[in-house]
Amino acid sequence: MNKIKNNSFYIKLPIFLALALVCGIFIGAIMSKNSGKNNVTGNYLKYMEILNLIDRDYVDTVNMDDLVDYSIDKMLEKLDPHTAYIPKKDIDMARSQLEGNFEGIGIEFNIIKDTIYVVAPISGGPSETVGLLAGDKIVKVDDKTVAGVNITNMDVFGKLRGKKGTKVKVSILRKGNKGLLDYTIVRDKIPTFSVDVSYMIDKETGYIKVSRFAENTYFEFKEALMNLKAKGMKQLILDLKDNPGGYMNRATDMADEFLGDNRLIVYTDGKGTRYDSKIIAERDGDFEKGAIIVLINEGSASASEIVSGALQDNDRALIVGRRSFGKGLVQSPISLSDQSELRLTISRYYTPSGRCIQKPYEKEGIDKYNSDLANRYKKGEFFNADSVKFADSLTYKTTRGRTVYGGGGIMPDVFVPRDTSDLTDYLLDLFNKNLIREYTLDYFTNNKVRLQTMTFEQYKATFEVTDAMLKDLVTLGTKSGAKYNEVQFNKSKSFLKANIKAYIARSLYGNAGFYPIINETDEIYMVALKQFGKAKALDKGKTFDKEKDR
Repeated sequence: MNKIKNNSFYIKLPIFLALALVCGIFIGAIMSKNSGKNNVTGNYLKYMEILNLIDRDYVDTVNMDDLVDYSIDKMLEKLDPHTAYIPKKDIDMARSQLEGNFEGIGIEFNIIKDTIYVVAPISGGPSETVGLLAGDKIVKVDDKTVAGVNITNMDVFGKLRGKKGTKVKVSILRKGNKGLLDYTIVRDKIPTFSVDVSYMIDKETGYIKVSRFAENTYFEFKEALMNLKAKGMKQLILDLKDNPGGYMNRATDMADEFLGDNRLIVYTDGKGTRYDSKIIAERDGDFEKGAIIVLINEGSASASEIVSGALQDNDRALIVGRRSFGKGLVQSPISLSDQSELRLTISRYYTPSGRCIQKPYEKEGIDKYNSDLANRYKKGEFFNADSVKFADSLTYKTTRGRTVYGGGGIMPDVFVPRDTSDLTDYLLDLFNKNLIREYTLDYFTNNKVRLQTMTFEQYKATFEVTDAMLKDLVTLGTKSGAKYNEVQFNKSKSFLKANIKAYIARSLYGNAGFYPIINETDEIYMVALKQFGKAKALDKGKTFDKEKDR
């Protein structure tokens, strides 16, 4: 009989034992009390036996690591939509999305026509130090061609990220240079930011955009909040649209800045009491007084829903937008013996009024769950608040008696339908082919000297996207396979102008230039500006007249 081999797929097998241990039940007790019904040990041994038989006797050669990873994924599909297994090879990338920094060369990039474009070198990073510029095209990495080879974002990460102190050679094509320019870049720690931008909309209204809840989110948010207060901010728009969530404690820390002492922020409920918790506001927050509007949409999930739900249930903020995603399952990361990771659902989030944030799901209906947003769109939920149906049993009350709704996600106080008046197939084709971004990067490169003489205020007030610029975009589109449609072009014209202006501003001023322009095309943002009458009523301890905007 063949001996069991000590390869990595056998090392992964303890995941099944780990699942049993997480349940917190002694194996012997399971076997005796359930008479084999939950015989984890027996099933573990059976699985191990099957794997050994396949490895020893199966007619074809099998990659056992892949087989084990596949079987784990299929097993977890029987649980819930968010329990997940992350193989060792993917763990660094998965964790870097929420950590405060990563190690690499420090560029914001975009893949356009199978070519890596430098959107901007990160300020203070190694790429900026050696002289990479916005608009540069990376053609080779370590003398290997990376253009025209169907490169993906993950491929770029794999080639350009790496340990601090290691070197990588990049060969770039720059406008005005005939040949390639070679740069040797020493990788370093690169800070990542989750507060995309903060600025004053007017003399008393501040705006903060948070893209996720990562390791440094609360500290970035706190700094932005204090800077805006120093500029005279009296009321705030907190933008959590399309924020997929992240660390729960960063969300509760943020909510604590707005809520008075002893206000409930969120609570969790799991199997037994081991993972039950209540998070209470306890610090003196920096904005416990002042009107707040929180922006959400169908892409706002998890930690975003904790913040918006806490502020809504405590009558502290007005929620504006569309119903949020509905992700209220709590995952605990469990490191496995081969350095892979199990993210196991251990409890559910509940808002202060008792609403479960998690939308319904069927344990064996992952495809249905994943198509939920598409189904909402088809049913008209993005366009009409009345299309969102709530059961009478899922109504709850805020601290002042306002009715809010359960059933998954956070329903806003002010619903804003999606605006599709500018949306055409031609516009989508331009976006899908990344042609607007390509055009604006080229325009910035060709006009950099003139553009850099303007302050942002001057640019925003005076720069106009001309018909000649639009014609150049259409020409670029035609060359790239975007078939021109005059009727659709005219319908999307104002939207195209705003995006071109915003993306040129991004190359010039970063997010501080992009968002103040692009937000003026965002229907939720524009409606929110008219809702501070209601937000001020909440701030003063009153409810608001639903029929009035101001």
